[in-house]
Amino acid sequence: MSRFVIACGGTGGHLAPGIAVAEELTKAGHECVLLVSRKGVDERLSAKYANLTFVKSPGRGMQGGVLGILPFLASQVHSIWFAFRLLSKKTGAVMAFGGFTSTGVVIAAFLRGIPVALHEANRNPGRAVRLLRYFAKRLYLPDAVILSGVRASIVRYPGYPVRSEIRRIPRAQARETFGIDSIGKLLVVLGGSQGAASLNKWAAENARALCANGISLVCVCGPAQDVPADFEMPHAGGMAKARFIAFCDKMGTLLSAADIVVSRAGAGSIAEIVECVVPSILVPYPFAVDNHQQANARYLEQQGGCVVVDQERLGGLLSEVLDLAYSDWMQERLSFNLEQVRRNNSASDIAADLCQLAKLPEASGAQPVTSPSP
Repeated sequence: MSRFVIACGGTGGHLAPGIAVAEELTKAGHECVLLVSRKGVDERLSAKYANLTFVKSPGRGMQGGVLGILPFLASQVHSIWFAFRLLSKKTGAVMAFGGFTSTGVVIAAFLRGIPVALHEANRNPGRAVRLLRYFAKRLYLPDAVILSGVRASIVRYPGYPVRSEIRRIPRAQARETFGIDSIGKLLVVLGGSQGAASLNKWAAENARALCANGISLVCVCGPAQDVPADFEMPHAGGMAKARFIAFCDKMGTLLSAADIVVSRAGAGSIAEIVECVVPSILVPYPFAVDNHQQANARYLEQQGGCVVVDQERLGGLLSEVLDLAYSDWMQERLSFNLEQVRRNNSASDIAADLCQLAKLPEASGAQPVTSPSP
């Protein structure tokens, strides 16, 4: 058994898959340390996992344009020194999910001769992974994505590791958790771990129209966003409700309750939607770095797994929602296609491959991912 250090802080899209891999390694008896940032999103999510060890790393993202360069570089030097002291001889491997928490520990691991694995979730690889790829002995990429400057032999395509709690459960049971009638349609609106003001505004402005059409609403607004008041109203089939919540720590249950999801197109949100097999309308964040959300959404659309509505077309989103909500054929078609792209336990596969990288027995009996996707 050995020790693994996983750098996964800064966003829910980095932290959630890090937790998923740590769960598998811990289950197999290994020690895991998860390096996270000091941001609120990391604190909220990590608080749920008392069985895992989280360490807050120094460092900050690039902020403030040219004036922010020196503080950013100083913080990265600090994080390298911090990581160098954290890593020990019994550390089998370091895994990093990108973002500013990855740089220090990857460089420190390289200097100590510890194998490094990088995971890129987005179809347009981020700056951290592009920079750090030269230090890696393993690179996990989305299907069919190629990153120049790396040997094909180190690349694997295991998929996005989803936490064990993100699983589909019976719809009636899921709806009871959120106080939503089992009869009638339910739309869930998600803006990612930080929320999305434009989607929150759309949900608030269209909530009564949705309820009048027999569609209940749950909108996860994000912890830094304004949260409108809940309400309910009768319709021909019963009572429809509109609920607005700042944060949801039962995402698998919420997705299982939904007929349709409207969501941003972060890799983590998409992976959880696919895992729970929910028809979705994706609205990519237009200012995402390298426009990666647009690439993520369009790829799933090409697989027949979602509908994409660009942000400048939000005025037509209500029509798209109503059309999908009352088209059983379209919902069945999207669900069928999602089943085709849904993966087996990627977290288990990655854990097994990390053990192989660290020259250890495989975790959880899973087979390591040894060949890239066609």
